[in-house]
Amino acid sequence: MRSLTKFFVLLASMTVPALPLLAQSTEPAANAGAATKAEVDELRGEVAAQRQTIEELKALVQKLAVAQTAQSSAASEVQVRPVSSLAVPDSSGLPLDGRSEGVPHPMNAVLVEAEPEPAAISQGTPAAPKAPPLNAGWNGEHFFIRSADGQFSISPYGYVNTDYRVYQGDGAPANTFLLRQARFGFQGNYGSHFDFAFLSDVAATSGSVVRDVYLNVRLRPELQFQAGQYKAPFAQETGIGDTSLDFAERGFQSMLYPSAASAYRSPGAAFHGDIAGGVMQYWVGAFNGKGYALVNTTNQPEVIGRLRFYPFRRANVGWFREFAFGGSIDRAKSRGLSGDQSFSGTLPDQVYTFFPQFAINGPIQRYNGEFTYLNGPFALRGEYDQLNMSRNNVGSEQAGGLGFLSLPSIIAKAWDVSTTYLLTGEKRPENGTPRVKHPAFGPDTPGGKGRGWGAWELAFRFTGIQANEPGLNLETYYTPGYVPGFNYHTFEYTAGLNYYPNYWVKYVLNVGIDQLKDPSTIGAIPQNYYVITQRLQFRF
Repeated sequence: MRSLTKFFVLLASMTVPALPLLAQSTEPAANAGAATKAEVDELRGEVAAQRQTIEELKALVQKLAVAQTAQSSAASEVQVRPVSSLAVPDSSGLPLDGRSEGVPHPMNAVLVEAEPEPAAISQGTPAAPKAPPLNAGWNGEHFFIRSADGQFSISPYGYVNTDYRVYQGDGAPANTFLLRQARFGFQGNYGSHFDFAFLSDVAATSGSVVRDVYLNVRLRPELQFQAGQYKAPFAQETGIGDTSLDFAERGFQSMLYPSAASAYRSPGAAFHGDIAGGVMQYWVGAFNGKGYALVNTTNQPEVIGRLRFYPFRRANVGWFREFAFGGSIDRAKSRGLSGDQSFSGTLPDQVYTFFPQFAINGPIQRYNGEFTYLNGPFALRGEYDQLNMSRNNVGSEQAGGLGFLSLPSIIAKAWDVSTTYLLTGEKRPENGTPRVKHPAFGPDTPGGKGRGWGAWELAFRFTGIQANEPGLNLETYYTPGYVPGFNYHTFEYTAGLNYYPNYWVKYVLNVGIDQLKDPSTIGAIPQNYYVITQRLQFRF
C-alpha cells in the first residue's frame, strides 16, 4: 500500500511543475502571432482537468490507505494481543507498566489460541523449571520406575506356585489341587546405600500374610545391616528362593530350621557382608524366633551366626570356582509357660506327620554344615543339620500328673544330598533361574539366541530325618510313672524333571518315595508312601 501511495504522489509532483513551463513556452509563440486566445483557453482547460484528476487520485489513495489500516487493526485484535493488555489496569486507566496507549513503543506479544486457556503470566517472575521425567521400563528381570537422577527406584515382583498332588499309601491324604504360594510385593532402593522389600502371600492359610518387610543398609559390601522381618540366615536352603528350588519342596532338613512353621521368617536384625570380593560371606543376627510378626516370650533373643566360603572364586581354576562350603550355629531359649512346642514333624510334601510335638522349656541349639558345587549345567548340593531342644521342668501339678520334671532333651538330625543337570546346556546358577537359551514360546530370554525347545533339567535327591525323644521310668513312691519314648526315622527318594518353556515359566514333575522306618511302640506302622507332585510356576 505504501508503494501505491508513493507512485501517485510522484506522478503529481512531476506533473504540477511542468504546467508553468508549458505556460511560459506558449507566450513567445503568442507574441510571435502563432497562438490565438482560443488556443490559450483550451490549454488552460486541459490543465484544470489534469488538476481535478490529480485531486481525485489523492482522495482515492487516502481512502484505500484508511481501509487498509482498519483491516490490519481488526486482524491484530483477533490474533495478537500485547502482554501488557493481559494486566489489569489500575484506577488511572493505564496498563500496569505505566505507559500511555497513544505513545508507540515496542512490546512483546503472545499468540492467543481459542482452544487452550492462556497461561497465567507473572510480571518479573521467572518461570519455575520443569521437573525431569521419571524413567520406567523393563530391566530384563522386572518392571521398574526410577527417578531421573537414579536415586530412587521401585519394582513390583512376585510368583505363583500351583500344584496337583497324587498320594498313595495307607493313611495318605487325598489327591488334590493346591495353591502353594501366591506372593506379590515390591523391592527397590534409596540411592546407593538403602535397599527395601515388601512381600505378601495371599494364599496364606494361617498367621500373617506379610512374608518379607525389611530395609537393608549397604555401608560397604563388607558391612551391611538388615532389619525387619525376613528369613533367618541359617543353613543353605534358606538362601535359595522358592522360584529357584530344584524340587517342588525343600528337603527334610528344612524342618529343623528356625521358624520353620512360618516359612523361616521372623522379626529381627542382622549384620552381613561379602569379604574379599565374595570369597567369604558372613551373617550375625538376633531374631524373635517365634514366627510371623510375633513378639519374643523370653528376655533372650535367638542368635544366629553363619559363614560361607568360596575358596576358589578369585582363582584361575575353572573346575572349582563355584565350589562353596560353610556352616551355621543357632542359640535360643524356649519358655514352657508360654506353650512353646518342639519342631513340627509334618513332612514338607504333607504326606504324614512322622513325629509328635512335645512341650519344651530351656535352651535350644542348632548346628549346620553345607556345601555346593556348580560346574556349567551340573550342580551338587549337600547339607547336615542337628537340633537339640531342652525339656527342663516340664509337666503338670494336676492330680495324677508327674509334676514338674526335667526330661531328656529331644534330639533331631536331618540330611539332604541332591544333584541336577541341564540337558540343554544352560548354566546352573547358585540361586536363580537358568537363562533359557532357546525358549519354546513366550518372551525371549535377555541375551537369548532365538527359539527352540526351552530348557530341560533332570534332578535327583535323597533326604532323611531322625528324631529321638528318650523315655523315662519314674519308680518313686510319690510319683510313679512312665514317660514313653519316640525314635522315628523317615527317608525320601525323589526323581524330578524341570521344564522351562521360557525364562519366567517353569513346570516341575517330582516322583517321590517316602519311607517311614523304625517307628516307636506308639505310632504308625513302617510303610512306603508314593507322592507325585506337578507344579506350574510363573514369576514376574
